[in-house]
Amino acid sequence: MASAVKAGVENVLSKLSLGDSEPEVRAPSPEAVKELKQKFEEVNQGHIFAFFDDLTVAEKAALFKQLSNMNPKRISQITKEALSPPPAAETHVVEPLPDSATASILDSAESDIASWNAKGLELIGNNSVAVVLMAGGQGTRLGSAAPKGCFDVGLPSKKSLFQLQAERIIRVQQLGALKVGKEKAVVPWYIMTSGPTRGPTEKFFKENNYFGLESENVVFFEQGVLPCISNEGKIILESKSRVAVAPDGNGGIYQALVTSSVLSDIKSRNIHHVHAYCVDNSLVKVADPIFIGFSASKDVDLATKVVRKRNATESVGLIILKNGKPDVVEYSEIDSATAEALDEKNKSILKFRAANIVNHYYSTRFLETIPEWVHSLPHHIAKKKIPYCDSTTGEQFKPAKPNGIKLEQFVFDIFPRIPLERFACLEVKREDEFSPLKNARGTGEDDPDTSRRDVLLQGQKWLKAAGVTVTSEGLDSGVEVSPLVSYAGEGLEFLVGREVRGPAAIEKE
Repeated sequence: MASAVKAGVENVLSKLSLGDSEPEVRAPSPEAVKELKQKFEEVNQGHIFAFFDDLTVAEKAALFKQLSNMNPKRISQITKEALSPPPAAETHVVEPLPDSATASILDSAESDIASWNAKGLELIGNNSVAVVLMAGGQGTRLGSAAPKGCFDVGLPSKKSLFQLQAERIIRVQQLGALKVGKEKAVVPWYIMTSGPTRGPTEKFFKENNYFGLESENVVFFEQGVLPCISNEGKIILESKSRVAVAPDGNGGIYQALVTSSVLSDIKSRNIHHVHAYCVDNSLVKVADPIFIGFSASKDVDLATKVVRKRNATESVGLIILKNGKPDVVEYSEIDSATAEALDEKNKSILKFRAANIVNHYYSTRFLETIPEWVHSLPHHIAKKKIPYCDSTTGEQFKPAKPNGIKLEQFVFDIFPRIPLERFACLEVKREDEFSPLKNARGTGEDDPDTSRRDVLLQGQKWLKAAGVTVTSEGLDSGVEVSPLVSYAGEGLEFLVGREVRGPAAIEKE
């Protein structure tokens, strides 16, 4: 009786119109619910409808919409594959990438580096380059509720990661236009968010006027999500009216490029070269002309940047050749003898030293093939503590130990499918290009303090190379050089003969 009264009241309320306020919310039809429920029951996931009849109209509509965007058979298939992967090969032949597929800024001829840079600037100047940013992460581990890209590591300018990267795009556009003799060049910036970060990210950009970029050249899109799965293989209910979901990993970028129409936009702009990177790197060279020129000159489909591994025990994945194919091996997957092996040509460096920093080049012709292979990429599992709603009692629980898995893809899962002649790797200087932001302040490694330090030390190095005298005040030293002033140390001649006392920020000529 009570449920009938409740349903009647909700039906009346759902039909009320209060002027131009919220649009009317309608519950899905019984026929549509029955059809959708059957699809989930066919793969033994019908429990997610356990409380459907007790939900409000709005809750029914929301849950129906969420479930309608899922493919139960596909979810069932990838869950089984992830939980029961095929046995790994008993032996792996692991070798460094061949010299034909690699180059290093550390020992390349200056003429080669200059040639790559000139080639990259020419491509940028001719509007042939785009940038894709993976920015789905939240700053939870940093003590922030905002998206990680909004974080301020404590630079004198107080600029966020997003602002630093936006200003690097502005500067490299100027350099590209200058190279080809044009008034203007455009490097479109495609920013991949996750569900929780999309709204705050777009709001942050609007509030800051896109940091000087034209809004039509800053495109936001969202990576996909997959339902969380219990240890028993069941889709987890977060509440009576919502399934627990999680982003599908940085490898979700491939599917998202297609479903979001970003790839269509890239093609419509006649772009042939794409630089993709992660938001949490304070030193990232966005649309790096050297990297783009290197990759384009080799005419590859995919290239990756690496930094030199600090030592044999550093916890980083490595770009290698596994069974004759480009791949990434995690530090936990190689034994100490392999990790400690020295390069046969140079005993002062490690044999396996190409540390993965998730910084890639793609040819547009390769990205156009995504629909042909994206559904065959593997999914990996991450064991997590996932809050859930008991599908029998409706009671909410916050588990004390991992009770389920999140399914994710890795961006490098595609590497082994790239022919070696279409793959390349460029080693760059860690101090120039890689300062990740992973940990809370005070950790001492990959935290806001180390990110701040690395940016200030880079600026100080640039100024000294330009002939500027730099002094410091106390223990806190270094100079922040605005990306609007210099992209990679160029254009600082106006400071020659002057003394700069750190910490300081050079914001304009």
